[in-house]
Amino acid sequence: MTHTHVAGAIHQDVGHRGPAWLQVPEDVNALLPQLWSEGVTKTDDGVLAVAGVTVAEIADRVGTAALVFDEADFRARARAFADAFAGWDVYYAGKSFLSTGVARWIAEEGLHLDTCTGGELTVALRAGVDPARIGLHGNNKSDAEIELALTSGIGRIVIDSMPEIDRVSQIATELGVTAPVLVRVTPGVEAHTHEYIATAREDQKFGLSLSGGDALEALLACHDAPGLDLRGIHSHIGSQIFDAEGFEVSARRTLGLHAQFAARTGVALPELDLGGGFGIAYTSQDTPSTPMELATRIGAIVGAECAALGIDVPRLSIEPGRAISGPAAFMLYRVGTVKVVQLDGGGSRTYVSVDGGMSDNIRTALYGASYSATVANRRSSAAPVLARVVGKHCESGDIVVRDEFLPGDVTAGDLIAVPASGAYSYSMASNYNHVPRPPVVAVRDGELSVLVRRETIEDLLRCDVGQEPVDGGTGERFAAAVD
Repeated sequence: MTHTHVAGAIHQDVGHRGPAWLQVPEDVNALLPQLWSEGVTKTDDGVLAVAGVTVAEIADRVGTAALVFDEADFRARARAFADAFAGWDVYYAGKSFLSTGVARWIAEEGLHLDTCTGGELTVALRAGVDPARIGLHGNNKSDAEIELALTSGIGRIVIDSMPEIDRVSQIATELGVTAPVLVRVTPGVEAHTHEYIATAREDQKFGLSLSGGDALEALLACHDAPGLDLRGIHSHIGSQIFDAEGFEVSARRTLGLHAQFAARTGVALPELDLGGGFGIAYTSQDTPSTPMELATRIGAIVGAECAALGIDVPRLSIEPGRAISGPAAFMLYRVGTVKVVQLDGGGSRTYVSVDGGMSDNIRTALYGASYSATVANRRSSAAPVLARVVGKHCESGDIVVRDEFLPGDVTAGDLIAVPASGAYSYSMASNYNHVPRPPVVAVRDGELSVLVRRETIEDLLRCDVGQEPVDGGTGERFAAAVD
């Protein structure tokens, strides 16, 4: 990806007409159903509601900015993957969004849970998720994280490097337990996604190279290492992927490695994880596949490759995260300032500033991600204007929605809702400019509940100790957090 602006691709000028895919709407008040959860509607007077609760009530009760989950929709998407991939192990990717409440939803809907840090693992354990249904990823796991995983009895640890094999083996041996492990490989597949989230190319931090021989060496080392139970192979080709072509190449290469290992050892590995990365609709240009379409296509791919290799189909697993959490939530903001900027060559752009920004959703600034938006508190008869929804932070790249048509009378006090915000928004949130993170709430059957409370300035100051001497301790361990 080549940036033509020092601050990133989101600053490239596409003119005052917006991108080619963005069309002037016939009705600026209308919702595109594919972008919203099933429970979201608009009343005749233009007020957005979710599961029977209006955004006006949500704003009154918890304030703005706020991340709003449609609980029934989240659960339905989880069940859709479990049903479509029946016979597979479906691991919800907790990195997309995780709280104790959401971890309980996942467990109640019969899914497994994938974590990638000690913090995520601790949340899952506190939520009461069966440890045997939890996995731990990570390219730089600490000894404390490995120890927590092993003492908790989690179902699998995904090995990411050669040195990690020795560390997990040593800790497992010292604890007198056996560590069930998979080896993450990089099959060299170029997924159609952003440079920073394409994770199966050779030149990146995750996994062990298949083409270079490191992956086979790691499998053989795990097979021989004391304290390890080698369960299989793991791969992940990226994120926001709309078709199955990349999975076809990945399956062929990882199953080839599976057969190669069996030929060397006489042992058929029982499991294969093909990762996740299934895309969702953020704008009208996105056309994601359904879980059933994905299951049918990927299942056929794996079956054909196993038949060609003359091997049995191993136990299969996938890791949807965004595809479950993303469409199930929207961000709710309140407009503070509206500014019309005249552009060179004619035309103008309306800048709509809201009470959040890159601290609660950095994806637009980080990836150049595209989002949509709607005025959520009223109906407007004004003509649509090309708008840019921006945040309150001291950065020109603090953009939430780069290009959207909003009513020309958008004004201070209006509520703006941004769909498909459930994944990688709050989970990547920060306190930039000392802005407290927003609350996360859930709505179901007309009832509003809080999943994560709003941070306060007092919360921020609680960690700001001024200047204290270091006591020489080793710091908090993750294990202490679950005592």
